Amino acid sequence: MSDTEKKRVRRTTEERIAEVNAKIEELNGQIQSLEEKKQEAVTAYNDRIAKVMDRIKGLEKQKAAILAPKPPRKPRKTKKEKIQDLMKQAQRAGLKPEEIAERLGLTIQE
Repeated sequence: MSDTEKKRVRRTTEERIAEVNAKIEELNGQIQSLEEKKQEAVTAYNDRIAKVMDRIKGLEKQKAAILAPKPPRKPRKTKKEKIQDLMKQAQRAGLKPEEIAERLGLTIQE
């Protein structure tokens, strides 16, 4: 071998360790970016899941309303029934038919 040929310069262990550390840092940076993307995807899917759960709750309420028996309606009272109720209340209050007629300004035909 002649002196004109250059010998390959060997790197020191510190240089090699520094290069490996640089590669490790680069890969850690990639992991961080992937973790951020993962979190964004997770939050997006969690939002979608929450919307679907809200829809399910609404449908469950609708289902419960369909299955629940409706309370029976009160029958409407006719005019005659209302008058009879008023008369009963007046009699319970201690009024006689003549007093009721007098207060209403009516005369009782016998």
